[in-house]
Amino acid sequence: MKLVTHRYGKSRVRLMKVLREGEAHAIKELTARVLLEGDFDRSYTHADNAQVVATDTMKNTLYVLAHEHLGAENEPFAQQIARHFLDRHRHVSHVTVELEERVWTRLPPQQPYGFIHSEVMRPFTRLRASRHTQEHESGVRDVILLKSTASGFEGFHRDELTTLPETRERILASAVRATWMWASEPASYRAAQRTILEAMVVPFVERYSPSVQATLWEMATAALEACPEIARITLTMPNLHCLPVDLTKFGRTNKHEIFVPTDEPHGDIEATVSR
Repeated sequence: MKLVTHRYGKSRVRLMKVLREGEAHAIKELTARVLLEGDFDRSYTHADNAQVVATDTMKNTLYVLAHEHLGAENEPFAQQIARHFLDRHRHVSHVTVELEERVWTRLPPQQPYGFIHSEVMRPFTRLRASRHTQEHESGVRDVILLKSTASGFEGFHRDELTTLPETRERILASAVRATWMWASEPASYRAAQRTILEAMVVPFVERYSPSVQATLWEMATAALEACPEIARITLTMPNLHCLPVDLTKFGRTNKHEIFVPTDEPHGDIEATVSR
């Protein structure tokens, strides 16, 4: 028998840090995952744990590194975690770090230490690093976008099982997931994320959408044009359907006003666009 691949680590490590700048505070809440690859074969094949870094140790390491290094941006913290394990353990060849943030904002904006979690959007970053190479991605999950007009779907393939009517007037809604690959380090990761999101919103809102596919292409292209530090971007856009209600049985005409929002089942559109 041959052990083909293996990796292990600690997942769902939750931590929160209060960033204090004078009287004003900021909250960082992260859910972290760290995976190690390297010379761990004998722990599988010979029950030899001599090389195994305990996952509880990995959890404690995250807390200590957060205390010492976690700031406003997640990407440098991910890099610090990877460097720690690669520098400390010579038998580790690759480290994968995933960080997902829960966003807290001040309540109200001028209040220095009260916060509200009102944003569904979840920023994340994923780093896989060795001593000589790294692949670093960042992105956001659950960016919920909706426009109440300027969207349609026509000219699609039809067969004997097709019942969907064509339309030039519908609600377009999606819980967008965007993942981009860094080609170079920006001056500010947070500012770059903001630039990417603002660029993607423009074609979504301002242009007529003939399909989710066409709108996805325009959003991805806008992101690449706006942020030269990213090499490619992957967008996943589940189509959150808003189905018009038939009111004719009640003697009324529904002029694109009353809908039933539903996300099950939904269309799922995904593409990767690079330079």
